[in-house]
Amino acid sequence: MTKPTIGFIGLGLMGGNMVENLQKRGFQVNVMDLNKDAVATVLARGNATEVTSAKELAATSDIVMLCLTTSKVVEMLVYGDDGILAGIKEGSVLVDFGTSIPASTRKIGADLAAKGAGMIDAPLGRTPAHAKDGLLNIMAAGDIETFNKVKPVLEEQGENVFHLGALGAGHTTKLVNNFMGMTTVCAMSQAFAVADQAGVDRQQLFDIMSTGPSNSPFMQFCKNYAVDGVSDLGFSIGNANKDLGYFLEMVKDLNTRSQIAEGTSANLQAAFDAGMGNGNVPEIFDYFLKLEK
Repeated sequence: MTKPTIGFIGLGLMGGNMVENLQKRGFQVNVMDLNKDAVATVLARGNATEVTSAKELAATSDIVMLCLTTSKVVEMLVYGDDGILAGIKEGSVLVDFGTSIPASTRKIGADLAAKGAGMIDAPLGRTPAHAKDGLLNIMAAGDIETFNKVKPVLEEQGENVFHLGALGAGHTTKLVNNFMGMTTVCAMSQAFAVADQAGVDRQQLFDIMSTGPSNSPFMQFCKNYAVDGVSDLGFSIGNANKDLGYFLEMVKDLNTRSQIAEGTSANLQAAFDAGMGNGNVPEIFDYFLKLEK
């Protein structure tokens, strides 16, 4: 069976490794990115073409994949004069691997449907190293016919591919997941900071907490930084801050409120404003350690 041609926009650490995996598995890829070195790396592997606009990429691809930073960037590439919506073919599918606002995702999906194209939101779990080997967790959502159309390709990219329901459910699930995870990291990081300020040894605190139900991989990440000075979570304060903002926007759209998320967001924003945005989330320990009333 002929493999579909993949159009891929967003060759960062995750996206670049996803494209490498697709190339290793014999897919032809059309790529677009502002980072010309990343594009050159893809082209050097063969079976790849650089395109100059999202419209051209959509017109020459069967499946368009996005691995981008924000909903704003996604909307710009979809709705621009030379955007995806202007070029996408009937029967094609857009897959958004980023973390986006569900309401935005549903709007884009409706506009694509009006042109006879489909959409799947498919945010990712695991790391860029998993992406290179096709071992990601993929939280996909969208109508089942569209999902089944792209499922064989998603299974080349992910070890675990979940179908979560209607369009937007993937992004909703990812935002809920990140709310829980980043709130946990912020709480544990502050726990280590308060212990230090109160004269309690951080290693001893970990030894005690890790023997009970609070123990988790997130606690280990926090301990690695707060006790050992090793920052290895691989998710930045800036990205966490963005995702909490999206979570709060989603909560507002649901006509409810999350005071816990508001607290997490306020702390992440404060650390971001203090110039810590590029640091991994457990590094917020440094912010808490110096925090005064």
